Amino acid sequence: MSAILECRNVSKRYGRVEAVRQLDMTLEENTIYGLLGRNGAGKTSLLNMVTGGLFPDSGEIKIAGMRLKRGETPKDICFVRDKNFFFGGAKVNEILEVAAAFHPNWDWDYAHRLIQVFNVDPNKKIRQLTRGMESIVGNIVGMASRAPLTIFDEPVLGLDVLMREKFYRLLVEDYANYPRTILLSTHLIDEIAKVVERVCIMEAGSILLHDDVDNIRIQSFMCQGKKEAIQAFTGGKRVIYQEVFGNGAIAAVYNTMGEADLVEADKLGITVDGLPLQKFFAYLLEGGQEQ
Repeated sequence: MSAILECRNVSKRYGRVEAVRQLDMTLEENTIYGLLGRNGAGKTSLLNMVTGGLFPDSGEIKIAGMRLKRGETPKDICFVRDKNFFFGGAKVNEILEVAAAFHPNWDWDYAHRLIQVFNVDPNKKIRQLTRGMESIVGNIVGMASRAPLTIFDEPVLGLDVLMREKFYRLLVEDYANYPRTILLSTHLIDEIAKVVERVCIMEAGSILLHDDVDNIRIQSFMCQGKKEAIQAFTGGKRVIYQEVFGNGAIAAVYNTMGEADLVEADKLGITVDGLPLQKFFAYLLEGGQEQ
């Protein structure tokens, strides 16, 4: 599978703050990705560089094999920001017309269908919309653009649970019919777990982990037992978080577990349970991938 986006040794500094540092990341064609990370991890700076809004201090960014040059806006990308910069006096249909002019794969039939599905008044001015409806307009732009690389930054801000589920369902349905690379940047890992195929977890300006969601699910475990037993059992395994309380301990392990491992755990009196993705995400960041 070919790469639609390649970042190699990319760094960006604001004064003394290194927002992105020596970052490597590759996004393949026709895949849905999740970009996860807490506030200040460098996600926004990375997305702004990928979409031409910022230029890296060092490193290289390629879109569809072509190196991104300073001041260049890539043609193969649609970037839906968490804070839209739509002209407040413009109407929804005027915003869509402007977006259509910039995206050669734009699908007007689909845009009109989304307007109906989300019950958006196309004649309403942007300044008259709620925060949630503003997010919906941005999402309609991203979905109808059918851009080879479509990036959504916190796409469900201001939306209730039902509207969020509707957005994810429609996104997956359209992706099945029109495959392209979609990147969802969000902190709502449990919500996007059913949508994304791969996740990139970002921390302190670098990619901490890049893996398939299914791999994370089948390799993430919480082990609990006596401190000495946990230490013996986790030796040589990838421990992303551990905590000792009295004679007991818990350890979050990111490692393949075979039948022999489970038999050993049972002999040591250790309980082994699956680890929810949200806890995996939190433990990975808090534990810093301790071995």
